[in-house]
Amino acid sequence: MDSIATFFEMGGYARFVWPAYGLVGLVTVGLLVTSLRTLRVRERALAALQEEMPGRRGRSRDL
Repeated sequence: MDSIATFFEMGGYARFVWPAYGLVGLVTVGLLVTSLRTLRVRERALAALQEEMPGRRGRSRDL
């Protein structure tokens, strides 16, 4: 049990290490959420464009 406490103390640097891990986790989750929202918006825009020009769907290989 003492080794676990020693691990979480990080050799006396726990007050710097754990907030850094927390900040990295928050930024990573924020980037994930932002990316997924942007993906959904772009997919909706693409679907709207494809509905406007149904005959052009799937012809991108011909370019």
